[in-house]
Amino acid sequence: MVEHYDLLVRDARLLGRDPSELWDVAIVEGKVVEVSHHVAGHSEFEVDARRCLVTPPFANPHLHACKVYTFLMLGEEAVREYQSSGMGGAMAAIEIASRVKEKYEESWIRRNAMKAMLDGLRYGVLYVRAFVDVDTKARLEGIKALLKVRDALKDYMTIQVVAFPQDGVVREPGAEELVRKAVELGADVVGGIPWIELSEEDEWAHINAMFEIAKEFNKDIAMLTDDAGDPSLRTTWKLAIKTLKEGWTDRVTACHARALATYPKPSLLKVAELARKAGMSFVTDPHTGPLYLPFKELLRLGVNVALGQDDIADAYYPYGMNNMLEVAFLASHITWSMTLKDMDTFMDMITWRAAKAMNVKYPSIRPGDPANLLIHEGRTPYELIWYHKPPKYVISRGKVVAESGKLTEEIHALTT
Repeated sequence: MVEHYDLLVRDARLLGRDPSELWDVAIVEGKVVEVSHHVAGHSEFEVDARRCLVTPPFANPHLHACKVYTFLMLGEEAVREYQSSGMGGAMAAIEIASRVKEKYEESWIRRNAMKAMLDGLRYGVLYVRAFVDVDTKARLEGIKALLKVRDALKDYMTIQVVAFPQDGVVREPGAEELVRKAVELGADVVGGIPWIELSEEDEWAHINAMFEIAKEFNKDIAMLTDDAGDPSLRTTWKLAIKTLKEGWTDRVTACHARALATYPKPSLLKVAELARKAGMSFVTDPHTGPLYLPFKELLRLGVNVALGQDDIADAYYPYGMNNMLEVAFLASHITWSMTLKDMDTFMDMITWRAAKAMNVKYPSIRPGDPANLLIHEGRTPYELIWYHKPPKYVISRGKVVAESGKLTEEIHALTT
């Protein structure tokens, strides 16, 4: 009996498998039902992969989604501070960037965030962790906007909304209660930025307060730690200690942690071992600042590390397209990581490692998994990162949602 499938992909190289072998992938009702060297059957929609690479989708575990496309609203003062030598002006940059929140309105934030997410969809990003500022200036405008974007796109991509107290908790009275309200409204993850506080005691208070909310609502945690060139910063260490104490293993992510690049080797090894025991993930964004996490050492020590976009045209970084292949391309140059092994590592850092940092069940291309996959024009990770083009086809839950960088009419109708 000849089987009929909703979609058939022919002659594909599959990421992680022998590149000399070609595979067919059959999809029915949004799931992969067969992967073999030849699928006997037919479909009204068949895609010839032409011996190119087919991969699971990309994930972006760190994007400040309420600030996208605000660069021209503020100018370049914050960029100058944030990217100054040694990142000594990082805190000043945050204070400058916070001015945009005086103009926060749900309507324009929603439009901007939707554009960023759709750009990600065009480039094969089906998982995004969206950080949204919550404080007395931003109020809950960004949260309301991103919850609407998340729900509008829920059938096509997974967006996790992070309630993020960008200006601190102790420094910003009222922020803690607003984070709680944001979670009550539906935010998926509890954020934090303890290094921004003014004393070690206040750093602990920040971490403790966010853990209290996370435990109350059974939420994962994502914090920005030690985002400056200061070897005395230790909030990454504090976060790992707290994670172990509270038993929140495999549920905590640290973003940036740039100060680790300045640590003596023994101190770095201690933090890495604590993080490994805590099941913590890290997200690094080397393109948005002159320091970056020593990710190769952490990976060697068994700690999960992913790449993130971080910013799109905001006060900290004037570029960005939510294109994770571009992020990998930039990371390769900035970190002088240009071997074929490095390129394979970066592919891991924008696929399954990024999904692990978000604590989501990530689809492989195997029978029974959701049919979320990308059909590329290149044949190797090297070619994909080299050209960082949009996939030939982006398939979400068995449906083609973008072709060669153009979204389908179904997506346009949904979001306009």
